[in-house]
Parts: sequence; C-alpha cells; structure tokens
Amino acid sequence: MSPRPDSGARPLPEPQIVAGWTPGAIGRVTLLHARHYAQSHGFGLAFEARVATECSAFLTGFVTDRDHVATVVLDGEVEGFIAVDGSGEPARLRWFIMSDRLRGRGLGRRLLDEAITAARAVGHRRLALSTLAGLDAADRLYRDAGFRLEDENAGVQWGTPAVERTLVLDLAPPRR
Repeated sequence: MSPRPDSGARPLPEPQIVAGWTPGAIGRVTLLHARHYAQSHGFGLAFEARVATECSAFLTGFVTDRDHVATVVLDGEVEGFIAVDGSGEPARLRWFIMSDRLRGRGLGRRLLDEAITAARAVGHRRLALSTLAGLDAADRLYRDAGFRLEDENAGVQWGTPAVERTLVLDLAPPRR
C-alpha cells in the first residue's frame, strides 16, 4: 500500500494484476478505450461498439492454451487490460489500455511483459499489434519490448484521419 500524499489518512490499496477475465472487464475496457480514443483521435460510437463486440467475442471464445488475458484491478474496478489473441499467426496483442489514474506506474510495462511471456510459453512465434501514431507512451513501451514497425498507412479510421501502424515482435528463440 502506498500512503496518500496529503495526510495521515489510510493508505491507498495497491493495484492487482489478475490473470484471466474479471467481472465487468468488457464494459470497463470498452469505456477506457472509448474515452481515450475519443480524446486522442476523435473516435466515436462505431469505434466503441467494435471494441465491445470484438472483446466480447474474444472472451467468450477464449482458449486457455492459446490466448492470454490480464486485468489490472484497483478498488474493485478494472483499470487496465491486455489480451493475446492466439487464433491466428502471428498472435495479436489486443485491447491494451491503462486508466489515466494508473498510467506512469509501470503497470503497463508489467502487463506487456507478462503477455509476451505468455505468448512465448504457448509457442507463438510472432506477436503483432495495431496502433496509431501519436500514442507516444505506448510507442515507447512497444519499442522497449522489441517490437518493430512492419507497416504504416495513413487513412481514415473511424471517421477521423489517422496513421495506423502494425508492429511485430519475433518470439522465437534466436537460432544458434
């Protein structure tokens, strides 16, 4: 627990990383994405609906020895989320998000590291993700983890001009 900066009041609880689905995750992941991308890129209803639909479909079809999910929970609320969808090759890193209240505490890096470890453990050889230009903190995390730019396209995403990037991480151990 960390003390509150203002006083002798009770300490704030520490966020917990929880493996697997957590009640309320779909709604909260959708809310976090909708708010973040509305502010950062002007995305609206179509984006929010797609996040909810695709995240729901992924979680209801989750396969333990192929996929990975982790949530960050604080005070009973989902404050962060990451998933590895292993249904294809390369596996896809999806719905990686952290609430504003927990950004900058290293939890995103821990989630990403755990997701990469999980993808390797089940035998995925590559991990890919789609991201957008202008997400500097996420870009640093991905670069530090070893992801490399594979493709970049300027266009209209969800009714807004955006540059979409595909990043890939090779997971196979180096050949000797």
